[in-house]
Amino acid sequence: MAEAAVAQAKPGCPDRCGNVSIPYPFGTKKDCNHSQHFLLHCNDSVMPPKLTLGMNLHVVSISLGELKILNFLGRDCYNSYGGLVYENDPWLRLGSGYTISGKRNKFIAVGCDTYAIVRAYKGEERYTTGCMSVCDSITNVKSGSCSGIGCCETSIPEGTTNFTVKLSSYNNHRSVWAFNPCSYAFVVEETHFKFSSNQFRDLNNTENLPVVLDWRIGKERCKAARKTETYACKGKSECYEPDDWSGYLCKCLDGYHGNPYLPDGCQDINECDDPSLNKCVKKGRCKNTPGNYTCSCPKGYHGDGRQDGDRCNLDHLQVIPVVLGAGIGFMILLLSISWLYWGLKKRKFIRLKEKFFQQNGGLMLQQQLSRQEGSDETIKIFTAGELEKATNKYDESNIVGRGGYGTVYKGTLTNGRIAWIDSKEKEQLHGESSQAYDNDCSFGFTSASFNSLRVPMNDGR
Repeated sequence: MAEAAVAQAKPGCPDRCGNVSIPYPFGTKKDCNHSQHFLLHCNDSVMPPKLTLGMNLHVVSISLGELKILNFLGRDCYNSYGGLVYENDPWLRLGSGYTISGKRNKFIAVGCDTYAIVRAYKGEERYTTGCMSVCDSITNVKSGSCSGIGCCETSIPEGTTNFTVKLSSYNNHRSVWAFNPCSYAFVVEETHFKFSSNQFRDLNNTENLPVVLDWRIGKERCKAARKTETYACKGKSECYEPDDWSGYLCKCLDGYHGNPYLPDGCQDINECDDPSLNKCVKKGRCKNTPGNYTCSCPKGYHGDGRQDGDRCNLDHLQVIPVVLGAGIGFMILLLSISWLYWGLKKRKFIRLKEKFFQQNGGLMLQQQLSRQEGSDETIKIFTAGELEKATNKYDESNIVGRGGYGTVYKGTLTNGRIAWIDSKEKEQLHGESSQAYDNDCSFGFTSASFNSLRVPMNDGR
């Protein structure tokens, strides 16, 4: 985000040359740059416009601490007889405040009869490194691999200010000329180059490749620079030293983004607008503050509201009503189900009683009762319990006879009178009818001359 926001020119100054953004401390006009080292030239007489630095270095992009240029590649070509037909040894010289990035660039050589070296300088110190690439046939070449067969690579030292590339051949490409008449060597941005066997041909039509430079402000380190009038870090920014060579850079403080070299270049980041920039939990509340943000929990929760902290937890006082409400709701549901169950069971029981009432002479009893109204005869309805007591729980000693309608018992009623009780056998009752008749009423007829009762028999009756 800082690199995207850093592309801000000084107010009133050109901020682009063609499609290249020009952020301060760079500039193309007087008073638009921080110092002479950052003065660029925009040639808008060509299409597209061309931005250059110093000795005609073609600038293609500028970012925080880095500047990308195009530089020539080395070429060493021969004819089929081994005669040299073209050769060039590219070099690069940088002014004060710039170095060649050892982290972002590689030195690469391409060819099947090739060795190449690069000589680089860091102050007064000279560094020499290189690699060799040999192969007998293009079928030996593996695209994507730069390990010495058709292509080789090596790192360059960090902090160098210039380099020169040298190329040579072991056999002047005579044995591989049919598919590889030239050797190539160059310093290039590592992510830009990917080797393939097609480059034996394609590189012959390539003039330059991108190289990444590091840039710094002045020669002082941060402690000394803060005491100078030319100190470059402005507003909400700070000085830092990215490496061990001279100069420094500026960056916006945490929680800010923009151009740290302008007085109001660093602006507050609203971390709450982007969930990826804050660590507040989803239930939490995010509040932006200058250079930072805070997290909190909504009402009914406690904690710090942070993913890496105590998060947001439901208050205990809030848990009790929820649990109590759930418990009461469950009890109401359980009672409703029970009421419905027993209601249905009672209704079924009543239907069953009516069914067996009709099957066992209930209608006849009602007819008899209606006929006896106004008569001297007394009709009484007995319960199953009264009949058990009268027959001594249907004791076999009280049996006086058996017939098609059941067994006849002799019974003594509570008023001392003798009654004959005709009962159906329990085997004639099935399923739920037995339970239905547990508490059913038996009926009987009594008169001055005899007593006769007919009742259903159930287990124990």
